[in-house]
Amino acid sequence: MARDFKVDFTCPITTGIFVSIAAGAAEEDFTAGKQEITPYWRVIRTDGSLNQKFPGGAEAQAARLREEGHRIQPAQGKKPPRVTDFKKSLQQL
Repeated sequence: MARDFKVDFTCPITTGIFVSIAAGAAEEDFTAGKQEITPYWRVIRTDGSLNQKFPGGAEAQAARLREEGHRIQPAQGKKPPRVTDFKKSLQQL
């Protein structure tokens, strides 16, 4: 995003807040019966780890990713689960 707008960096706190808002809104839409929702569960960290703060936590995110055919490496100690070989599925925006 920083590169697209020709800035040096973006604020990770603000970005995290807005991603959480989008995830919460998507879950509300899903609960309301909407078929097409924002696929927030596809947002992972740069090392492939899942987000504990998403609705339902990392386990719910892992379940949705598994439904799409991704393999998930289980949590190890305090480290959250990670998507295996996620770089093969990256999309250019």
